Amino acid sequence: MSYKGIVKYHVKLSFDVDGLVEKADIIGAIFGQTEGLLGPEMNLNELQKVSKVGRIEVNTTASSTQTKGDALIPMSTDINTAALIAAAIESIDKVGPFQAAFKLDAIDDVRTAKKKEIVDRAKDIVQKWSTKTISEGEEMLKDVSDVGSAGKLAAFGKEKLACGSGVFDSPWIILVEGRADVINLLRAGFDNALAIEGARIDESIKSLCDSKAKVVAFLDGDRAGGFILKELKSLVNVDVVHRAPEGVEVEELTPIQIADILKDTAEDMKKETAKPVLKDVKDEPIANVVKKVYPQLNESLEAIALDDGVNQLFKVPVSEVVGKLAPGSGIRYLILDGIITQRLVDSAKQAGIGYLIGHRMANLKSTDGLTLKTFTELGVA
Repeated sequence: MSYKGIVKYHVKLSFDVDGLVEKADIIGAIFGQTEGLLGPEMNLNELQKVSKVGRIEVNTTASSTQTKGDALIPMSTDINTAALIAAAIESIDKVGPFQAAFKLDAIDDVRTAKKKEIVDRAKDIVQKWSTKTISEGEEMLKDVSDVGSAGKLAAFGKEKLACGSGVFDSPWIILVEGRADVINLLRAGFDNALAIEGARIDESIKSLCDSKAKVVAFLDGDRAGGFILKELKSLVNVDVVHRAPEGVEVEELTPIQIADILKDTAEDMKKETAKPVLKDVKDEPIANVVKKVYPQLNESLEAIALDDGVNQLFKVPVSEVVGKLAPGSGIRYLILDGIITQRLVDSAKQAGIGYLIGHRMANLKSTDGLTLKTFTELGVA
């Protein structure tokens, strides 16, 4: 049945069942085991008929022997009735043949949440208005900035994608959506932006991103920006994501707004690109090993394997290194001119390698039993 009542409260409960059950079993237990407990006028079936209780939503997560989850009950009763029904559901001790436990997590006043939504929406309206209203001082700053940035627009790759001249030698890169965004970042003093023009990423762009210490995505605050971000993440490794305010495009931002959004990332890059320093003195033995091979490894896109005596076992292209890893190979240190990926970590663990060192790490899920270091951490580069 459709629910036409005005929701006042959300009764939120969690449950734990010692067996495998379905959502329908949970809902059946809630209705069946509370029926008649508080009198006919407070049966959930009757309350639903008079639009005092809405459709019960249940989410479950099952393991091999247990089912856990949560339930949400929308109610338009008074708080006392909502509390009584919550207490009645907490008394349920079985779902089907299995032992079960229900626990009240919260009774949320929907009207309070709605007031907060109204205030947040009002703030958002003011923010959008102020974003589109450039002060006279900011307009003057923009005009002056245009003079200094006019000669910095460049092109990249066979598609002649718009970019700032700093893209080629900057240690980090900012991926934006279009040419107008590149120009706007130039006005704000950032000459390392590249327009991807709808995520048209070819091998040259992937190689460029792989060569950078950090890849930053700075996209519009609209729905299309969200779709482009999802596509972008599937093509290149994005380290940091920045978005313009909701409903605003990067090309509409003022230089001051752009500088404020990118401030923390720019500061982090200044620190990362400073003279390398050993982060932890305990790593000095590893750093000494890496320093011996780094000069012949850097910018080679190769990997070197060393044994316990720091003797070289092999040197191969990074693309072939996983195929060289096997249990009993005697590798102690694997040092590569590239990114440490989850696939490489998994293979290294199976091969019994002790230390894995590279330029940077991808988003890793499991690294147990393996020591991972970057050249920056070791003060090598």
